[in-house]
Amino acid sequence: MSVAAPPAASTAKSPAPRDPQRVYSIAELSREFAITPRTIRFYEDEGLIKPRRQGLTRLYSAGDRTRLSWILRGKRLGFSLAEIRELLDLYQVDRTGLQQLRELLRRSRLHIAELERKRGDLDAHINEFREVETQVSAELRHRGVDPESD
Repeated sequence: MSVAAPPAASTAKSPAPRDPQRVYSIAELSREFAITPRTIRFYEDEGLIKPRRQGLTRLYSAGDRTRLSWILRGKRLGFSLAEIRELLDLYQVDRTGLQQLRELLRRSRLHIAELERKRGDLDAHINEFREVETQVSAELRHRGVDPESD
């Protein structure tokens, strides 16, 4: 199972090219991505990655590693697990990765718009508190009290 490469540098620590036939252990991926094995098992339980099994041992493919990289980047960016799943699943529909990239672009723009709206709300709150601060400081000075003293 493979997905298009993440749209920017991988979250992996080493930039070396990956062998598509390489198999990774849960411990290797945990170290590489600085996450716990429990986190990886959680993504597995959620159906986001599907390692092979050899007895009780999980064997992760290069595709699983790439999916994990996508998942972690998506979480850092604030995408929900449902959104991440939908983005990853798009690669199964279109192996060129174009639908996946278009949808990522669309969703990124939506997230940017929402963050800009939130930033506007925060700026309004900050300005309101600054106004309160100015008024209270002026009133304290009017009453002969230094607003900077306790």
